[in-house]
Amino acid sequence: MMNYKRMLLAGSLLFGAFAMQTHAQSVEGTDYYLPKTMLRFTVKVEKTQYTPGQFAKYAMRYIRQNVSEDASTTYRLIGLEMDPVAVPDTAKHFTLQLDKKHSITDVTRAPNGQLLAINTEAQPLRPVVRRFTPAAKPKKVNPADFMTADILNASNTAKMAELTAQEIYDIRDSRSQLAKGEADFMPKDGAQLKTMLASLDTQEQSLTTLFTGTVVKDTTWTTIDYLPVKEGEDVLFRLSKRLGLVDADDYAGTPYYIEVADEHAVAPAAPVAEDEKKKKEDKNDIGLRVNQPSKMKITVVCDQQTVGNFEAVAPQFGTVESLSGELFGKKQSTRLVLDPLGGSVKKIEGLEK
Repeated sequence: MMNYKRMLLAGSLLFGAFAMQTHAQSVEGTDYYLPKTMLRFTVKVEKTQYTPGQFAKYAMRYIRQNVSEDASTTYRLIGLEMDPVAVPDTAKHFTLQLDKKHSITDVTRAPNGQLLAINTEAQPLRPVVRRFTPAAKPKKVNPADFMTADILNASNTAKMAELTAQEIYDIRDSRSQLAKGEADFMPKDGAQLKTMLASLDTQEQSLTTLFTGTVVKDTTWTTIDYLPVKEGEDVLFRLSKRLGLVDADDYAGTPYYIEVADEHAVAPAAPVAEDEKKKKEDKNDIGLRVNQPSKMKITVVCDQQTVGNFEAVAPQFGTVESLSGELFGKKQSTRLVLDPLGGSVKKIEGLEK
């Protein structure tokens, strides 16, 4: 008798466990995230490399210019742009219930799990890709190509500098005579005159670089992602005049601060009594949530000077609202599309059954 009762009890427990397991699996669901906004900055920095000329130490003596005899590399910020990017908010992870009571045939999510649409298709927001196209660099000219035999055969650097300076002054004199129409060999027409003047300019500029040196400028674009989680100020990046972009915690660079301010575009939710809140949550709640995003103002400053002002939608500073499962009833369902950046309702329209 005792064994029989134990068998009945074990069977009852097993049936109960099976029933509970079946009930838990009877409601299918789709996990999803709502988005928050990440800020993607494109930092444009100009790199300037100076190489002193061969006759730099004689520049003041012969061409009356004070130039540095030391090579140098410097960096400066020439531009800053910002693009908002939608990323999943792990604090807003929900499960959309799919059952026979509700007419939901299609749930569209982004590859990162962000909810995009219900009962229709939608595309995730494609981040803006900023591509730098460098300008064509002028062809390098070798100053030695314009040195006379006397310059090349000079006994020392000082003499070479002196003869090079004299050649520069002769070129200037020839150009002046051509412009005044007093040259011994005048061009036949305007096109030939233009060609001759251009040739003299190239010769002068090339020989002058032997004194003044050469300057080469390059532009680099660097992407920096910043995720605002609260209002306030933070170091976005640092820029060193000698080293370029450095880590945010590298004190070799001057800090560029980002200031984030919530514009409070969404009113705070009104307080609801616990009993009433529970009723509203329980009735036709299928786990469908949408964002009511706020807006944020972004300012980037350096040495108390504003470098850039930007604005962006800010779901992380807004609220979350629940949409009733009544929208997806048996007789009439709904096509819902969310804003891919903010996660708010972009389009909602009825579907006749």
